[in-house]
Order: sequence, then structure tokens, then C-alpha cells
Amino acid sequence: MISAMSAAYFDNNATTQLDSRVREAMLPWLGERHGNTSSVHGFGQAASGAVERARAGVAELLDASPAEIVFCGSGTEANNAVVFSCGRSGGGPGHLVVSTLEHPSVLVAAERLEAEGIKVSRVAPGRDGCVEAQHFLDQLRPETRLVSLMLANNEVGTLQPVTEVAAGCRAQGVPVLCDAVQAVGKVEVSVRDLGVDYLTLGGHKFHGPLGAAALWIRKGAPLEPLLVGGGHERRRRASTVNVPAVVGLGKAAELAAEELADRNRHLSTLRDRFEQGLAAIDGADVHCSESPRLPNTAHLAIAGVQAESLMIRLDMAGFAVSTGSACSSGVVEPSSSLLTMGFSEEEALSSLRVSVGMLNTLEEVDGLLAALERQVAELRQTAPAS
Repeated sequence: MISAMSAAYFDNNATTQLDSRVREAMLPWLGERHGNTSSVHGFGQAASGAVERARAGVAELLDASPAEIVFCGSGTEANNAVVFSCGRSGGGPGHLVVSTLEHPSVLVAAERLEAEGIKVSRVAPGRDGCVEAQHFLDQLRPETRLVSLMLANNEVGTLQPVTEVAAGCRAQGVPVLCDAVQAVGKVEVSVRDLGVDYLTLGGHKFHGPLGAAALWIRKGAPLEPLLVGGGHERRRRASTVNVPAVVGLGKAAELAAEELADRNRHLSTLRDRFEQGLAAIDGADVHCSESPRLPNTAHLAIAGVQAESLMIRLDMAGFAVSTGSACSSGVVEPSSSLLTMGFSEEEALSSLRVSVGMLNTLEEVDGLLAALERQVAELRQTAPAS
């Protein structure tokens, strides 16, 4: 087995390596600098100042106002907060509209509300990995309390028509949640241009720390806090602020804002090199290649080869890839997202996700291609397709 320290990592949609500059920004707050942001003494006020600087950094990345940013522990928490707050608001019957591509933090929350009597409409994408904006808008009802549409799918990487959906929803007074966890730090994200009411992001998806996320709330949009018991985050999220993690998120956001164009070029260069190299492997097919996508994500199927077996072989050869969402890893079942896109169970079980990050190199991509070609040939020889 190859050591994880020496392996080439191509699972950046699951999580990314911490940028060394982010680590440096966090280190003082893991040691000599400390303080509760709610304390009035110097230690507390220094911590509060560091958090507010991070808030400004996240706001700049999103084209937002700092006062609209709420720090959270994860994208899951942020999504849950919005879905439960909006879903349980008002009296009488309620209704939600979600895409079937959404993260489980949205889909499972919607299922829980459905069990409470709230109606849920689910909109599936086409085989191109994108939902149709008008199809989404056709599901709206007078009692619709929330629409949820992610900006970028975590498995196939497709970008969704959030701007068009948000415009239609705004005309009918329906709030929109945009899960932008996979998109922020890879493509430009402006909450003003998107026209949504809530947007979520997670630092560990763009070389920030785990355990640090943010929820953007449009000024005036309501939110019933998911966590209660304190006045933190302007009474929108009770909990002592994790200063080191928030400082790291702020630094990661600052770097992403400064380097976004260069990052986009680097990631797309690596992704394109990988997809072009797949021509050497018979039966390799890149999914949704004609759709607007994240610059770092390649999702593919190789005919006659089960992805789970291929992933294990690649891991032993020193290359970490994924068969789908990290939230469903460890379970050998076809991806529900792929099935809702119209892929067969066999196609879904043959699918592999390669997601590059800023620390990957062209040499690593070439090494992955060589290993992939070799392992596919061996698998076809030892376990040919029936």
C-alpha cells in the first residue's frame, strides 16, 4: 500500500489540502493568541477583530456585505439552517422545490420536513447534468416557502442555472437557497449577480480549514437560528466562535479572491490534460463534457470496468480518486445523482470522479493516466465484462 503522504491526491471535491499560507495565518490563534470574541477584555477584542477581518474577506469573495455573513461549522449546518427555517415558517400548508442533485444536507432535511406534512417537489436534471430553469419554475405554488438549487454539482461538476431560477422565484416572492460549496474558490461567485437569498460555502473545498463554513443571508431575509442559546453572529447562530478556523477561512477567501483567474486556468489545464489523455483508453467516456462545468472536475465511465475495483487499484498504485460523493463513500451503490440524470445502474457503477486541486501538477496527471490505462487493462484481463 502506498503511503498517503506520497500518493497523488485527485479527490479535491471531497476536501482539499490546507494552503500553507492559511496554516500560517491560523497558527498564532492555535497558540499564544486566544480569547472569546464575546469577552470585553483585550484578549476577547483581539479575537473579535480577527473574526471581523475574516468576515470581510469572505464578503469580498462573494461580492457581499460583511454584515450578511454568518460563520458556521460546516456547509451541512448552513444548509440545514435555511431549509428548516424557511420550511417551517408561516402557517398552513407549506411547499419546497429542490433539485435531485442537491447535497444530502438539503435532500434529507427536505425529507424530514416532508414527514412533518410539508410538500416537496423534486426536479431531476437531464443526462447533461443540468436542470431546466423553466421546469424548476413550473413547480412553484402559492404556498412555496423555499427553492433550493446548488450552483455546482459535487459529482459531475455541472453548473446549474441559478440566476434564471432566482429571477423567476423573485418575481413570485419565493426565497432561493444556493449551495455554492463546490463552486466558491473555483469560479466567480457574486451573490448580487445570482440574485439568491441564501448562499452557503465551506472553507475546506478551496484549501481552507475543515470545520469552517459561512452562510450568506441577503439583508432582510429571515432566518430562525438552527443553534440557539447565545447572541453570537448577531443572534443568527449561537456557539462560541472557532477563531482559528474562522481566521483560516478568511485567509483562504482572501487568497481565492486574489488568485481566482490563475486558479481557474491552472485547474482547467490539468482537467483538460486528463480528459484528452483518456483517448488512449478504449471505452472511456467523459460525462457532461458539453455542459458548463467546474474547471477541476472530470467524471467518467470506462466500459466493462467497475469503478469500485478500479478506485482500489489506483489507490494501491498511489493515486487517490473517488467513485462519487464523499458523503456516500464506503457504500457500493450506484450514485443517486447519476440515476436521476438517466444513467443506468451499470453506467453509474462504472463511473469515476477525478477532481484536481491547486497542488496537483501535470506530471501527476500524466502519472494518473498511465496508471489508469494499466489498471483498466489488467481488470479487463482478469475480470472481463460478461
